[in-house]
Amino acid sequence: MKILEVIGFGPVDAIEVVVVAYILYQLYRLMRGTIAVQIALGLGALFLVQEIVDLAGMTVLPKVFDYLNQVFVLAVIIIFQPEIRRLLLLLGKNPIIRRFVSTTDQTEIIDETVSAVEEMSDQQIGALIAFQRSTGLRSYVETGEPLRAEVSHDLLLSIFYGKNPLHDGAVIINDRRVEAARCILPVSTSMKLSPQLGLRHRAAVGLTEQTDAFVVVVSEETGDISVSRDGALISNITPEELRTYLVSALTGKPASQASVTG
Repeated sequence: MKILEVIGFGPVDAIEVVVVAYILYQLYRLMRGTIAVQIALGLGALFLVQEIVDLAGMTVLPKVFDYLNQVFVLAVIIIFQPEIRRLLLLLGKNPIIRRFVSTTDQTEIIDETVSAVEEMSDQQIGALIAFQRSTGLRSYVETGEPLRAEVSHDLLLSIFYGKNPLHDGAVIINDRRVEAARCILPVSTSMKLSPQLGLRHRAAVGLTEQTDAFVVVVSEETGDISVSRDGALISNITPEELRTYLVSALTGKPASQASVTG
């Protein structure tokens, strides 16, 4: 303790170290399995080189690093934009914050969706259905064909029927309405996902990595039902499990446990 007092290390410093360590750990969790880890290591190596250059008393290289430092913050924001967005989404999904956001009755939407997904699963009709939550999906809605129709079993079936020109892409649902069909979603590049996953599943994970949307996927090859939430893919679930996950996602009630793959 006396040594700590001599070097001026007090309780406030200890708290600061713990907070910084926690933030760095959470950032690592967000970046783990993505190319951002390699970029972060590269930036760390540059910082180490800069420190060595300063200690060595060089004159030319420090000026180069000074120019780099002027755009460093902007570069970090651009490079790590997806991770920063995910961090802000995690804060927005905090139960304390979400408690102030009211939720409407979603029973009818859940019933219609589960019924349609169950039939599509039986017939091995591929489907990709995204539910908007607190994060707006307007930029993705604008990539598709606007519908603004009430959610129904028959509508969802007709959209994903193989001969329908709207069956490719995703359906986005917001506030009890199908906003658009044939929407283009971002494809996940996470190395944690199985290489055997198709574009539908990768698009589902990609959207939930960047937003707090809840996405339902039906495999065209196997008829398996999967859901994606918070960047995780939950595969091979039953219609009743799907209902539980939908209730949790749309109303905030707790969902039952299921195996998470990726």
